[in-house]
Amino acid sequence: MTQNNLRLLGSAVALAFGVAACAAPPPAAAPQPPAQPQQPAAPAAEPIRILVSMKGPGGGNPFWAAVERGALEKGKELGVEVIVLAPPAESDVQAQIAQVEDQIAKGVKAIAIAPTDPAALRPVLERAQQQGIKVLFIDTKGDLPGATFIGTNNELGAKLGVDYLCKNLPKGSKVAILQGIIVQSTGKARADGARTGLTECGMNIVAELSAEWDRAKATSVMEDILTRHPDIQGVFASNDNMALGAVEALKNAGVNDKVIVVGFDANPDAAAAILAGEMEATVAQNPYNMGAFGVENALKLIRGETIPEVIDTGTELVTKENAERYK
Repeated sequence: MTQNNLRLLGSAVALAFGVAACAAPPPAAAPQPPAQPQQPAAPAAEPIRILVSMKGPGGGNPFWAAVERGALEKGKELGVEVIVLAPPAESDVQAQIAQVEDQIAKGVKAIAIAPTDPAALRPVLERAQQQGIKVLFIDTKGDLPGATFIGTNNELGAKLGVDYLCKNLPKGSKVAILQGIIVQSTGKARADGARTGLTECGMNIVAELSAEWDRAKATSVMEDILTRHPDIQGVFASNDNMALGAVEALKNAGVNDKVIVVGFDANPDAAAAILAGEMEATVAQNPYNMGAFGVENALKLIRGETIPEVIDTGTELVTKENAERYK
């Protein structure tokens, strides 16, 4: 075979291999595992809802406004949903019962409540406990054995307030007590503490009348007291709303500068009145902490923790010397 023939034969073989390579099918793809069905997303956790049931609306009373603010801010901090409700008036017991029943039906996990009438609220709160809902009291001790109370020792607080009258009036001076709603433990405790303190220091208590925590009613009640006792020298009011109502009546009668008025709560309006010389003193609580501690301890109960039976938020006498802090 000639050299040319060998070259032609080599070219033919190379061409044959090239064609075969081009014609060969591509290697089979590796088998893919079957697609897994998509798992549904886990449902979002149900929020923890806590009811804070106040005796009165925050819009009309700086005390309850502070309770509400404390509760809402603490709820935001702890990541729980806080529902704050109040009846239209502190005497509207049925409205508060209806609000609590509605929130029980909506699945709240705990209730921190200042009861308008502890005895009347007891049945609905017992039903809440039977359903596993945690119950504790703020501001006003309720009628439910073993339930924690968060608030002020109201009897000692009232005694602190009337001590100011005792130190600044002669023995035997005519004084009056403006009471809150006496069926509430708060109202009773403050009336009892005031009466005890004034009696012990020798004051002449000429009137003990309820103005139901209300400013306008207190003005009317004080006007009646002035009609019967125009020479009255001192007044202890079981909350600042009533103290300011008494001040209004005394100003209208032109005797505001002759009567010492002491209130309870240290709300901003009372602090301003003290600085203006229209009333002399009040007893400070810490309503913000009542709301905040109520939510904080309700959450502890939900988590199965144990809390003290009484959590005292403390009291302080407020006069012109320290009233600026409470404005």
